[in-house]
Amino acid sequence: MQLGELIGYGRVSSRSQSLDIQIDALTTAGVASEHLYLEKASGRKREGRTALEDLMGRGVRKGDTVVCTRLDRLARSTRDLLQIAETLEAKGVNLKVLEQPIDTTTSAGRLFFTILASFGEFEASIRAERQREGINAAKAKGSDSPFKGRPATIDPAIIHSMRNDGLTPTAIAKELGIARSSVYRYLGANDV
Repeated sequence: MQLGELIGYGRVSSRSQSLDIQIDALTTAGVASEHLYLEKASGRKREGRTALEDLMGRGVRKGDTVVCTRLDRLARSTRDLLQIAETLEAKGVNLKVLEQPIDTTTSAGRLFFTILASFGEFEASIRAERQREGINAAKAKGSDSPFKGRPATIDPAIIHSMRNDGLTPTAIAKELGIARSSVYRYLGANDV
């Protein structure tokens, strides 16, 4: 018998992604629309996840059950996930994950929760390593790399020419529509 309310939490990592599938799953599980906490924010960091902070701070009360579709919607690090679970437990709030058999009211559910959190963190670490390796390989290719940075928009020869014509760094910056610090960087200490 459930004492409190079902409180739903849904998250996607980028603004272009849709929360519709998670909303449908949460409402089908019995979460009322007024008890949904939804956001579009990266799961790698806890900062900036205002819906999660609201839910953890004042959104849940003793006896409530937080419902999410998957563990990686709450967090992608074991430490953060376990901190969330500890905070919920201290408040007397349960955690239920729809796509994984997790219910922190049981010993087996708590064990499964910890194991899945560890695998989730491992998977995120492997993904980050592969991404870094791919970026490094692309950079090693040189000019064909998409990671070579933005092309230069300032022509140093024009800056030096304008300075030789007697313009001040402020006037050069204004004329070219660039920051004065950029002019100083191209001129160097000797040409100022």
